[in-house]
Amino acid sequence: MCLSIVGKEYGSKSGPFSITHMEYRQAKEKGIPILVFIKGKDDKDRDEPTRGWLSEIFADKFKYKRFGNILELQIEVRAALLKLLKDRFDLVPSAVEEKISEQNIEAVSPFESQAIKRLKWQNMDHALARRLAARAEQKEEKDLTGSEVLENIMVRGLAWFDPETNEYYGTAAGIVILGNDPSAVFPQCRFLADAYRAIVPDGDPMDQEDIRCPAPAAIERVIAFIDRNTRHPMRVVGLDRVRLDEYPPEALREALVNAVAHRNYEDAGRKIMVELFPDRIVISSPGLPPKPLTIQKLRSGKYKPCSRNPVLAQSLSYFHRIEERGSGFRRMHVQMIDHGLEAPVLSEETGYFQILFKGPGENTGRLRVSAANTKQSVPPSIEEKLNKRQKQIVEHVLKEGSVTSGWCRKRFKIAYNTAFIDLSNLVKLDIFEKVGEGRSTKYILKKGQK
Repeated sequence: MCLSIVGKEYGSKSGPFSITHMEYRQAKEKGIPILVFIKGKDDKDRDEPTRGWLSEIFADKFKYKRFGNILELQIEVRAALLKLLKDRFDLVPSAVEEKISEQNIEAVSPFESQAIKRLKWQNMDHALARRLAARAEQKEEKDLTGSEVLENIMVRGLAWFDPETNEYYGTAAGIVILGNDPSAVFPQCRFLADAYRAIVPDGDPMDQEDIRCPAPAAIERVIAFIDRNTRHPMRVVGLDRVRLDEYPPEALREALVNAVAHRNYEDAGRKIMVELFPDRIVISSPGLPPKPLTIQKLRSGKYKPCSRNPVLAQSLSYFHRIEERGSGFRRMHVQMIDHGLEAPVLSEETGYFQILFKGPGENTGRLRVSAANTKQSVPPSIEEKLNKRQKQIVEHVLKEGSVTSGWCRKRFKIAYNTAFIDLSNLVKLDIFEKVGEGRSTKYILKKGQK
C-alpha cells in the first residue's frame, strides 16, 4: 500500500521527481493500492512541480481526500485504512483497538504545528532561542552561530520557512515559546495571577498580574508573583539562618510547566489562572487531561505519559529541567511531602484542570528545610513508605554504621523472612546497600546518604 500526502512544496528531487512522487509512480506500476491525501481546499498556492503531480493524480482518477490539519489527516487516514483492510482482506479492528485508536487521535492537538504568517523569525526572542538550542545540543551558547540556532529551532518544530515570501516564521508552538507577546497572536496565551486576602475570591485582590511573555519567562514571572505574596519564615539550621518558602517552588514550577504544555489551546477564550489564598494555591488550566488519561489515573500515579502538545512539552523541558516521562505529578507529590505539606489535590472545575496546593495555615513550624540543609538521611516522601521497624532500623544504622539480619530478629523478635523483607525493601528504596555474603552480610547506608 502507498500512502501519498501532498502539501504545498514538492520536496527534494531524486532525479526528475521527488521521492514521494517516485513512490507514487512505482506503486502505480506494480498495482499496489494507493491512498492520496491533499492538504488545503484548493491548489492555487502550490509550487509548479506539485501542481504537475496533482494533475497526474487527477488524470489517473485516483480517489483522494483533502485535509486542513494534522488531526483531520489522522482521522481521514484511519478511515481509509480501515476501509482498505475490510474490502481487500476482510479485516476489522477489535473493540479495544478501536478505542485505543480513537484515544490516540484525540490526544494530539493540531494547534502547535500550525504554520502561520504572523510572527517573523527576526521578531522572536533570539536570546531565548539561543538558550534553548544550546541546552538541546548540550553546548555553550557562545559556540552556536545564528544559522545553527535557527536550524535547531526549525528542527524542533518552532519555526518554518515560506518560499513565497522567502521569510522564516514561528509556528504556533514557536510563538508560545519564543514570541515576546504570544497573546498578540493567540489571546489565550496568558497567565492571570491573583492574590486574595481572604480564603474566597473577591473583586479587590491585594495583588494581581496579567502575564504576557514567552512561556519560559512567564513561568518564572508567576513563581516570582507567588514568592512575593507568600510567607517566608526563618529557621535556624546549625550556625545558619535559612529562609523557607511557604510552598516548594519546584512543585509549583512543575505544575505551571504542565499547565502550559498540556492545556487545550483550541479553547481560545480562557487563560491559565493562578489564585493565591491565605491557605492554598490553585492553578487552573483550560481543558481536561487528554484521553486515555483521566484525573483518577493521575491521582493514582499509575499512568503512561501522554502529551496533548509534545513540541511545547519538549521545548519547556530544556528550560525547566522537567522530564517527559509522565512523572510530573509524582514529583509534585514527593516535593510537597518533603516540604512538610500535604500532597497536591487534582480536580476538575467547569472545564479547567486544577491543581490545589494546601499551605501550612497558621502552623508554619511544620515546614521542613530541604534534606541538603538539615543533613537528613531519609526524605519524608520516602520515610512515609517505611513501617515502624524499618524506621528504627535506619536510626540504628545512623548511630552504629551498619545492621545485620540477626540484630533485627533479636531486637524485634521476628522471623528470618520478616527481617529479610524489611532489609530488602530498604535496599530497593536506595536507603541501604548490602555488603558481604552469607553470615557476614550486613547493611549500611547507601553512598550519597547522610
